[in-house]
Amino acid sequence: MAKGDMPVLVGVGQSLSQWDGTSGPDAAPSPLSLMVDASKAALADTGAAGIAAAIDTLAVVRIFEDSIGRAPHPHGHNTNLPGTLARDIGAKPANLIYETVGGQSAQALVNEMAARIHAGEAEVALISGSEANRASKGARRHNVEINWADGDDAAYEDRGMGPMMLTREEIKHGLIAPAYFYGLFENAIAAREGRTRSEHRRAMAELFQPFSAVAAKNPYSQFPVEHSVEFLSTPSRENYEYADPFLKWFIAQDAVNQGAAAILMSESKADELGIPREKRVYLHGGGEAGDDHISVRPKLDGSWAMEQATSRALTQAGVTADDIDHFDLYSCFPCAVFSSAAAMGVDWKTDPRPLTLTGGLPFFGGPGNNYSLHGIAEMAHTLRAAPGHLGLVLANGGWMTKEAAGVYSTEKPKAFRPVAPAAKAKTQVEVHQASGEGTLETFTVTHGKAGPETGIIFARLADGRRTIAKASPAALAVLREEASPVGRKVKITVEDEVGTFDFM
Repeated sequence: MAKGDMPVLVGVGQSLSQWDGTSGPDAAPSPLSLMVDASKAALADTGAAGIAAAIDTLAVVRIFEDSIGRAPHPHGHNTNLPGTLARDIGAKPANLIYETVGGQSAQALVNEMAARIHAGEAEVALISGSEANRASKGARRHNVEINWADGDDAAYEDRGMGPMMLTREEIKHGLIAPAYFYGLFENAIAAREGRTRSEHRRAMAELFQPFSAVAAKNPYSQFPVEHSVEFLSTPSRENYEYADPFLKWFIAQDAVNQGAAAILMSESKADELGIPREKRVYLHGGGEAGDDHISVRPKLDGSWAMEQATSRALTQAGVTADDIDHFDLYSCFPCAVFSSAAAMGVDWKTDPRPLTLTGGLPFFGGPGNNYSLHGIAEMAHTLRAAPGHLGLVLANGGWMTKEAAGVYSTEKPKAFRPVAPAAKAKTQVEVHQASGEGTLETFTVTHGKAGPETGIIFARLADGRRTIAKASPAALAVLREEASPVGRKVKITVEDEVGTFDFM
């Protein structure tokens, strides 16, 4: 291994299964099988032989079942996904890694592996990940027995689940699901833009309709159906309300069986192994950032972390957003795309450049922490077909909490610089749970099968501190009105650390 060598992406692969429990178990995928299929596709994509034997570092993106404390493993537990993946593709890497939680993982691992290769700490690295939630849900629904239990004796680095992304106050007020957190962002953006509920749903639909069109043509899409703006913006049985202002198809869909993989190596190793020049894609710049718990962030109508990650990646690449030809922006919810586009000064309404290459998490599919590895795979194919073009991938974890960005091109950069340590937020709003009066900052309403259930708000007290509160029955009805309640005065009563509010 030579220190200072240029890292290069040389192979990508994806896998898909539509198995949902309606047929026998023999065709059922597992997280491991999907990774194996994607990794073998990435090996073949390099156009060269002997790649598996050359892998010295293998990293796996953490699956859903291992991303939640004490989560059940209803089909058996694979206790060593990196080791079993290496075994099944015929690789014997010295370094095995099981990555921490977060949708930023795929791009962050590319940044890390590129730096390791440049430092002479690795020569050939495989990154892979998958989800088989569709199979799991289908097997349980149809009482089909499938077995994912497996393991391997190979030692691996388990990076764990990382810091807790929820606070005690958030949990006590019912902020426990991604859609609830993102609903707070989405309604803050709607209020800033002066939109009513219906107007913002229309804007979200106009943003996401082209995403569904891309997904409809992607052979690796789990939900390859193009939807109209009218369908996406209108509540229906097929597009039900989940958390205001979201309907079903504004939300990442996790009922998927999808896998992806990418192979990076040193330029000298690529030459030695005979990797064709037309297969090579280079990382020109990268950026990473981490934000605080949502309740202490000063900015709720956008993402400071997205601003930092994309700015750092573009600056390191020596380009601006105007120079980027292709984007794959993380799209778990519309506000994630609104925020990342705004961070780069991209006008989603008028800019002709598509903001997704896959079709996005609601339509292509949302394979947990691993979505952006599919974005990277699609970016590699897109850039190979357009030599010299520039592409940017933005990967997002948590509630716009952890961000990683990468700028790619088939054109070899003059030099490679490792990505700097992630930027960390330094400014916080103080959260104070106390009875009193305040101004509503943003809100969401959670829904169940019977309809609206809980209204949750952030409000600012007169002294600038923030408080969290649930809606009284009367206040819940107001939150459901067409006009945005943001900016209205509220009265909050706190009992047993839980705030309840009414409008004044």
